[in-house]
Amino acid sequence: MLIEFSISNFRSFREKQTFSMVAAPRLKKGDNVFKPVVKGEKLPDLLKVAAIYGPNASGKSNLIKAFEIVSDIASRQPSAQATSLPVSPFRFDPQLVDKPSSIELHFVYAEQRYEFDLALTQQRIIEERLLAFPKGKETLLYHRRHLPSGDQYTFGELEGGNDLHELWKKSTGPQVLFLAQAVANSSEDLKQLREPLTWLQTGFMIVSGGMEWRANSSQKLVKDHPSFAEEISSFLQGVDVPVTNIRVDQIEPNSAGLISANKLTGLISSKSKSKTILTHRTALGEAEFDFEEESEGTKNLIGFWLPWSIHTSFIEDRTLIVDELDSSLHPEIVISLVAKHLKSDLPIQLIFTTHDTHLMDAKLLRRDQFWLTERDANGATQLRSIHDFEGRESEDMEKRYYEGRYRGLPFIRRV
Repeated sequence: MLIEFSISNFRSFREKQTFSMVAAPRLKKGDNVFKPVVKGEKLPDLLKVAAIYGPNASGKSNLIKAFEIVSDIASRQPSAQATSLPVSPFRFDPQLVDKPSSIELHFVYAEQRYEFDLALTQQRIIEERLLAFPKGKETLLYHRRHLPSGDQYTFGELEGGNDLHELWKKSTGPQVLFLAQAVANSSEDLKQLREPLTWLQTGFMIVSGGMEWRANSSQKLVKDHPSFAEEISSFLQGVDVPVTNIRVDQIEPNSAGLISANKLTGLISSKSKSKTILTHRTALGEAEFDFEEESEGTKNLIGFWLPWSIHTSFIEDRTLIVDELDSSLHPEIVISLVAKHLKSDLPIQLIFTTHDTHLMDAKLLRRDQFWLTERDANGATQLRSIHDFEGRESEDMEKRYYEGRYRGLPFIRRV
């Protein structure tokens, strides 16, 4: 589970900005937080949900991209061919163009707290460091730094022994994490590095871009495993979409009659095609609709069901991160999804960007669960929690947001 995430010199982020899931003390709505289970250490409560607001081009999506870097880099495999690492520095400051982007990540996995620090350019990893906190005591596992003379390593209380450490060092390329290389070249019983790497690879489940391919994946699941149809139908009914059944029909090539050349080409390339049929029920009865006849909102929901189902069905320290959760979804559906997440007893977290301010008025979330992005005069993203602004817990946050009390609104020039 995520505790804190910091980023600097990455896209619109210039100086270090920190996003935190640590709950502020003395705020109400106890169902909105959970107590992280950590061996020998008592941590503050963590938030189940955080919503990020801000004008277009203020840095919301760049924050999501920064989260994506973590799993991308942690999952990289050694390759003989160099490929650019997915970072881009803050371009408005010439002094930062050749400097690395930096990430600092605090998280809990398998009842252990960790800190992972990473600095990298498009060409190589400049620095990485992993700290563990057994019983709350800061313990260095390793520290890798790239110097003009080459990579320099400092090892702390790291299992494996000197010979194995040397093997790991020699095997680690410039664009691969030492952490990942060490795990790849160690036995299953060495878990000291395996467990934090597992979370870095899988701890973030990120939903960004369109839902089309996810909707296609959901349909394929129903085609291959019809039992999933009931789960998707139940999910849709739970957000007031009256779909009672979903099935996938095979469309076999039809030898009778004339067909166009384009259609014939399609039939030759694929022995059979399929179409998804959804049954809707109203007070007048039932009717069937082809998937392509459905609204974009319903299609998006069918696509969103897949990550949502994975997120809510497994007891794992996982954080679901969604860019523009309100895309093509009615505000009441967004509120419903957030409410369902808050009622879950699983140690899972939901972070999302949105422009929909209905959540501020829904009395669901606390002040510390709303975050704002804003561009300063230098074009750099500033990231703040509404809780950082003076105010009362019961205040009308939506009204104060539109009044500009929290800033984070677009500045529109009047002609």
